[in-house]
Amino acid sequence: MPIGDYPILEVIVRQIARAGFDRITMAVNHQAELIKAFFGDGRKWGLTIDYSMEETPLSTMGPLKLIPDLPDNFLVMNGDILTDLDYGAFFTAHTDNKRLFSISSYMREHKIDYGVLEANAASELTGFREKPTSGYLVSMGIYMLSSAVLAHIPEGRPFGFDDLMHALLAKAQTVNVVRFHGYWLDIGRPDDYAQAINEFSEMKEKFIGH
Repeated sequence: MPIGDYPILEVIVRQIARAGFDRITMAVNHQAELIKAFFGDGRKWGLTIDYSMEETPLSTMGPLKLIPDLPDNFLVMNGDILTDLDYGAFFTAHTDNKRLFSISSYMREHKIDYGVLEANAASELTGFREKPTSGYLVSMGIYMLSSAVLAHIPEGRPFGFDDLMHALLAKAQTVNVVRFHGYWLDIGRPDDYAQAINEFSEMKEKFIGH
């Protein structure tokens, strides 16, 4: 998806390179050859890019089982995020505190476009709120993982972030939620994508430097 003069995935690659990471593995299936042709081996951006091919879609966490040489701690993220998160600081906080799984999170507000009625069992009005706004702490689609997490991911079948969270919670494993107060958009959502297009050119240096 284009943002200004760049595909969003190139913006992410540039940010990761600036943060000091030296290798990216892209889990690909749909449009794999197009992605490989554009990014190549990554030397253009000063790092190494390799590819892990899914024969069948494995959701967000399942593809990790196809990568044989993951380091002790590594970043996992979606490829459709526009943010000014400091990836290096996120990595350092995770490793320094010896965490198993860190989720970068964001407080997202949701406005109800209607007057909300509250009623009792007799259908009598007990309260009213005009177009209320609620806040939800959501995952940004950016995670730091210890390699110990891989033991909780099955091989050869789709396994998403939600599946992994349920598995870790069921086994009483500690998952850390790291709140982020900067800029974040999920450009897979039409409203966020429109906002990103409108704002990227004015904020380009904030995201990718000069």
